[in-house]
Amino acid sequence: MWLPVAFGIGIGIYFALPHEPSRALALAAGAAGLCAGAFAGLSRGNFTRALCAAICATLIGFGVAKWRTESVAAPVLMHRIGPVDVEGRVEWVQQHGKGVRVLVSPTQIGSLKERGLPAHVRITVRGATTRLEPGVVMRAYAVLLPPPPPASPGDYDFGRAAYFDSIGAVGYAFGAPQIVMPAPTSSLAARILLPVSALRWRMAERIHSVLPSSTGAIAAALITGDRGGIADDDEQALRDAGLAHVLAIAGLHMGLVGFGLFWTVRACLALVPALALTQPIKKLAALAALAGTTFYLVISGATEPATRAFVMLAAMLLAIIVDRPALSMRSLGFAAAVILFMRPESLIEPGFQMSFAAVGSLIAVAEWEQARAARGRGRLAPTILPRTRHYLRGIMVTSLVGSIATMPYAAYHFDRATHYAVLGNLLAMPIMGLITMPAAAFAVVLMPLRLDVWPLHVMSWGIDAMLAVGRFVSHLPGAISSIPAWPLSTLVLLSLAGLWVLIWRKSIRWLGLIGIALAVLMIVSYRPPDLLVARDGITVAVRMSDERLLFMRRPADAYSASEWLKRDGDARSPAQAMAGQKDNIRCDAYGCVAVLASGRRIAITLRRDGLGEDCAAADIVVVAVPVRADCAGPRLVIDHAAVLHNGAYAVWLGDPIRLATVQGSRGDRPWSREPWARRLRVMRFNSGG
Repeated sequence: MWLPVAFGIGIGIYFALPHEPSRALALAAGAAGLCAGAFAGLSRGNFTRALCAAICATLIGFGVAKWRTESVAAPVLMHRIGPVDVEGRVEWVQQHGKGVRVLVSPTQIGSLKERGLPAHVRITVRGATTRLEPGVVMRAYAVLLPPPPPASPGDYDFGRAAYFDSIGAVGYAFGAPQIVMPAPTSSLAARILLPVSALRWRMAERIHSVLPSSTGAIAAALITGDRGGIADDDEQALRDAGLAHVLAIAGLHMGLVGFGLFWTVRACLALVPALALTQPIKKLAALAALAGTTFYLVISGATEPATRAFVMLAAMLLAIIVDRPALSMRSLGFAAAVILFMRPESLIEPGFQMSFAAVGSLIAVAEWEQARAARGRGRLAPTILPRTRHYLRGIMVTSLVGSIATMPYAAYHFDRATHYAVLGNLLAMPIMGLITMPAAAFAVVLMPLRLDVWPLHVMSWGIDAMLAVGRFVSHLPGAISSIPAWPLSTLVLLSLAGLWVLIWRKSIRWLGLIGIALAVLMIVSYRPPDLLVARDGITVAVRMSDERLLFMRRPADAYSASEWLKRDGDARSPAQAMAGQKDNIRCDAYGCVAVLASGRRIAITLRRDGLGEDCAAADIVVVAVPVRADCAGPRLVIDHAAVLHNGAYAVWLGDPIRLATVQGSRGDRPWSREPWARRLRVMRFNSGG
């Protein structure tokens, strides 16, 4: 049971490194891992065998992560370009606001050479009248930018996620794109994936034509995984009610489809005595459920949450076929190992962490329930009332356990906690299980015959009912609370302590509570930064005596400003967090000066004319222009060149002053190399160096 954990630890070590390891080191780690595995197989001592197996899994995990990074390597745009002509094949289309968002495999981007073209670019087309669908070749006049770095050290790294999706640029188009003559597909993968994407797109279009507005968008999300077009208010209501998991195809959806098919096929086969008495109808039902969920995975886009859920469900169904326990920690460990082998970067994504934390906790509770039933105290009476009570109790227990298990990850990644998730799930899950998903299954079956209108309308009734539940629960007093950010090391400690509790079977498992208590102590004692400087070098927030951030001047980088407040557990908008006259912050045409309660002075200098006064009087100076050695008086100077080189800054005003930068937290990795470093690599490559 600890082998998948050791495998994940090896992957985690790889991603935690400040510098990219060489291929030789990764190959050596893999070879050493295989040797350790061979030694484990030959060893007779339990402890030695377990230790060598753990070392083997850890080293192989490290090597697999490096191999994955090398396999997806593709050019990344170094700086903003455009508007330029962009031509390429459309891989997928998603509704986005008042337009669409497309993923394009480019064949031409302005004057870029072919070797410098990103593998994929993501372009937003607003108000497009051109009919875009997967497989067509489009030409657009667009602005392209590199994938953005985090807004602050430790924030979510979209650039890393884009790297592993081979997205080398993002941007937006001017006007409607043109459709040019489709080019022949160049690979077997494209000939397989493009028809699948086109099928998903046609299904989503059909759903939107029958069910307009946000209801249709949610229906499309439940069937095809396309979440574009969902109204922000509806998504926010479901999120605040603890129902955000409804929108992402994952364990709930795969479970309803898979076990719904399993129950239906088994019940139908049981009606035929000749089959029920002579054939293994349980295994036949498991095969049918496996085939149905495979199709659902394909039409849902095989996103990471859907793939995780499918692997876990497939492990359970295969366990039924081979007469093994269907719901066990071993099945979960197998699923985790498969997913981490295919996509090692999943380990650091919130979806992977939350889904496995929830399912692992639910399996632990289910095993406890099975042991309780085996002792004769959990037998269910065959009448309707006890079964209904058992069903509702199951929803309450799973919601409570799932909420507690995922709470640390939701707090760390999304800076919020929902307090009525049990109530929301208790009210919404019967609707989801009895109305929405069965109607969705009928709609998919009848869609080729154009008989899907009524099932889709029934599905819309269920969606509207779930939205009503979400709005009701999310508007209850104290439905949500904002959580300040805390360090990654705390989440790692919580995860390892939780795994210790879940995996061990004897009383030694409770030692994991010590780790959980230490993690809670780290959260409580964590001190957030006192000063934040955005990647534009002029958006600055300072923490005042009331422990809240204030912006010294109107933020030019609105996205970073919003992210800072969210990560600080502050529900205010950037406009509400602007400094006023009573806050000891003075601004003029040359910049701003803040005087803190400790007497320290922080200055923002916008023009070189005001540099002399600020450098003479301030402790920390943030300068919008390069200053080199022209400002030697302050204890810390952050100028335009420093921000361009290091990204956003977080500063702790202690003695001594401590700081962190985005570039320092990301390290020198393929997804985080600075533009000047990437340009140097390209020059060396082109010159044969």
